[in-house]
Amino acid sequence: MCGRFAMDDTVNEMITAFVTATGRPPEEWQADWLATPIVRPTDQVPILLKTLEDRDDPQSELIPRAALAQWWFTPPYSPVLRAKYPTFNARSETVTEKPTFRTAVVSQRAVLPAIGYFETQKSGPVPVPHYIAPREGLIYFAGLYSWWKDPAADPTDPARWRLTTTMLTQQAIGALAEIHDRMPVILSRDAIDEWTDPRVRGDRLLVDATVTASAALSEQLRAEPQS
Repeated sequence: MCGRFAMDDTVNEMITAFVTATGRPPEEWQADWLATPIVRPTDQVPILLKTLEDRDDPQSELIPRAALAQWWFTPPYSPVLRAKYPTFNARSETVTEKPTFRTAVVSQRAVLPAIGYFETQKSGPVPVPHYIAPREGLIYFAGLYSWWKDPAADPTDPARWRLTTTMLTQQAIGALAEIHDRMPVILSRDAIDEWTDPRVRGDRLLVDATVTASAALSEQLRAEPQS
């Protein structure tokens, strides 16, 4: 699992580039995220996603978006914003079947950019926290998003809609498996477009291909024990 990750201003720069790459002027969107050194479950985190200008027309313009989301996934049918069971991680092995996530994986996929993440090795006599990050650049976590409508809110209140997100995980491999048995599913920069494209159907084949690519990318990560 991944329960903490890190951000800095380079994440903000990447998010800005993601939105402006299509030529959309800044006045059409709002950069309202802030770099936070340590992000924990239920925190508001910036995510990257894409939506169709007309959701009923797959040929309509594809719009990149950056938005703040609660890092604790809430499916639309939930009566409460935060269920008692943890939903900040989604197991890639079951994400296409589990009721909580199976609808979102079809066309509501997102990216959580970061500079690294934290995991604690508990196999020894003393737990040892590790910071895991690329040797250079950012790390991109494969995620899902969902819009949840507060049933108790005024129907005319725009704030009744809450954006939530989760991070996909997979079996850890190589040196990372010595720290923890799970690791985030990570994307290459080139894979972001396909992962966030709602016109690409999210099925078992897409998830498996993404997990396979993630395993190769994980070999480029470095893990440093933290005192």
